[in-house]
Amino acid sequence: MSGFGWIAWILIGIVAGWLAEKIMKREHGLLTNLIVGIAGALIGGFLANNVLGFDAAGSWIVGIIVATVGAVILLFLLGLIKKRR
Repeated sequence: MSGFGWIAWILIGIVAGWLAEKIMKREHGLLTNLIVGIAGALIGGFLANNVLGFDAAGSWIVGIIVATVGAVILLFLLGLIKKRR
């Protein structure tokens, strides 16, 4: 997913983090949504490239979907870790 510039990554990260927050029924701030969204984009991009075999770069919609799926996975895993404490 290297086809986007850094401003696009910030916008995609905010949207993906916000969507993941709503899907997982959590409450975070804008900065946390950005961080979760960008980390989710990395996770989702890795899975899309290596597991599903496609590149999500170049399409805003696919980029947001991939980043949101990655962010949901990240929030799910963080929830599992938090429960174990």
